[in-house]
Amino acid sequence: MKRTILLVLSLMMLLGVLVGCGSQKIIVATDATWPPMEMVNEQTKEFEGFDIDLMNAIAAEAGFEIEYRNVAWDGIFAGLAAGEYDAVISSVTITEERQKEFDFSNPYINAGQIVVVMADNTDIQSSADLSGKTVAAQIGTTGAMAIQEIEGATLKEYDEIGFCFEDLLAGRVDAVVCDTPVAADYAGVQYAGQIKLVGGAFTDEYYGIMVKKGNADLLAKINDGLKKVQDKGIDDQLMKDWNLSGK
Repeated sequence: MKRTILLVLSLMMLLGVLVGCGSQKIIVATDATWPPMEMVNEQTKEFEGFDIDLMNAIAAEAGFEIEYRNVAWDGIFAGLAAGEYDAVISSVTITEERQKEFDFSNPYINAGQIVVVMADNTDIQSSADLSGKTVAAQIGTTGAMAIQEIEGATLKEYDEIGFCFEDLLAGRVDAVVCDTPVAADYAGVQYAGQIKLVGGAFTDEYYGIMVKKGNADLLAKINDGLKKVQDKGIDDQLMKDWNLSGK
């Protein structure tokens, strides 16, 4: 009987070791409404975009698996703080205010804010011309924050960036302000010929992968994977694949 118990315990310990040797799975949240960075493919219903490909490459280099969750932007920070997922990759700009509540990976792209207007607009040449104008941005983004800093500009906020561009096309706003890679995709692909970028990026903003404050182990793994991705030039290739040259 004693030998049987010892055998069972040994098998349980061996199973624990084998399980421990398997790759770690982390849950990653993203607001998949921000092309070309993160979105849902309408045909396959799978997540795709630059951020998704980058995170998958990081996971492959660092040796962990990913389960993605689509989370609306206005609740994505609270969900991470509550432990509903392990990390967030969703075109999140690293700011001093956010760093007080969360930890960020090393930066992986500079995506400053830029102004988008109708193709035939000649009044707005840059952010300096937004005073007296109604300007759209996604709620809670650094684009919205940038507009609030422009004296005389009226901010109009939307739950999704796509709604901003829909209202621009409908003439309900004068301009849109958002991250340059996203603006380049809308102006160069989705609404090519109808809208245009003006003035160049007027801020320097770096994206980072966000984890819960104090989660040093996961952060180290992400940074390790990110460094390997960058050293191999995988991120540069992904930028070409997703046509982010307009940044």
